[in-house]
Amino acid sequence: MEIPRNGYNLMTKPSLAVSLYLLNGAILLTHEIDSAYWKEWQLFGTGGGIQSFLAINFLMALAILVGLDQLVRGKRAGHVFSLVLAASGIFAFTVHTWFLSQGRPEFNLPASKIVLGATLIVSLVQGYVAYRGLRR
Repeated sequence: MEIPRNGYNLMTKPSLAVSLYLLNGAILLTHEIDSAYWKEWQLFGTGGGIQSFLAINFLMALAILVGLDQLVRGKRAGHVFSLVLAASGIFAFTVHTWFLSQGRPEFNLPASKIVLGATLIVSLVQGYVAYRGLRR
């Protein structure tokens, strides 16, 4: 059995890129759980309520898993998915920080703010690592 050079296998340690991807994916999915609590679809004014929110989050979770698979296999697409995930985290932090600065009550709990802050930090590091991975 061939082990990917910079991927993950139970016989090897995960690469930094994979570890950051897993961590950021978990943080962003935790943010989405928090988003359901805050009824984020109302914050953004999207239609469909919880049903469309669940459908969107299913597709998001699926995309995260597909990207992880590509990254583990050492594919260039994995680094692209990683950049998109990092950009999503930076966007989530930015838009929710803007809403908070406008006096919105959503995501104003300490746990929500910690998740958003962790999202920004991990996304910045992940974005740098993914960019370096694309340049190789």
